[in-house]
Amino acid sequence: MRIRFTTKARRGMVALTVAAGLALGVAGCGGGGDDDKPDASPSASRSSGSNPSAQEGQSSKPLAESKGPNGLLLQITSAVRDSGGFVTVNGDLKNDGSEVAVIPAALSGNETEIMNNGRSLGGATLVDSKGKKRYYVLRDTDGRPLTTTGFTSIKSGETMDVFLQFPAPPSSSTELTFQLPLFASAAIQISG
Repeated sequence: MRIRFTTKARRGMVALTVAAGLALGVAGCGGGGDDDKPDASPSASRSSGSNPSAQEGQSSKPLAESKGPNGLLLQITSAVRDSGGFVTVNGDLKNDGSEVAVIPAALSGNETEIMNNGRSLGGATLVDSKGKKRYYVLRDTDGRPLTTTGFTSIKSGETMDVFLQFPAPPSSSTELTFQLPLFASAAIQISG
């Protein structure tokens, strides 16, 4: 009886050892063929997975800055012409003031349909001086502006990522003026 138990125990240990060895071997492979790839930079390995990556066309220096009321500052980080026939403007809305900045309703514009969808940047326009045209923020089929919406205030020192989408001007027009109610106008260059 004792011999039979020991034999079964040994077989179990051998099977466990083989399974553990295979598991380690598979884990060690890690996708194969990565030997030729350079190691990730230290800064890339420290970043968390929840942070958005920099969008194509963005740089550390903003394309333009525009000051508004209550210590608000809009930094435009990119303006990219997309193949779908529109321009996407990305930026950061910062509160450089010492108190909570209430977002003025005027930023939403004065169109009833846009105002009914809450606070937004729906009052923004792109002006093409060369083509003598003004482009308004696009809307979806329900009349909602294709821009950041639903914010009412920004705490002191906070920054909020914002975006706006406009119809694309002709490809010959790359230098435009960005306008947002209550903010200074800003000259921007479209890429793409």
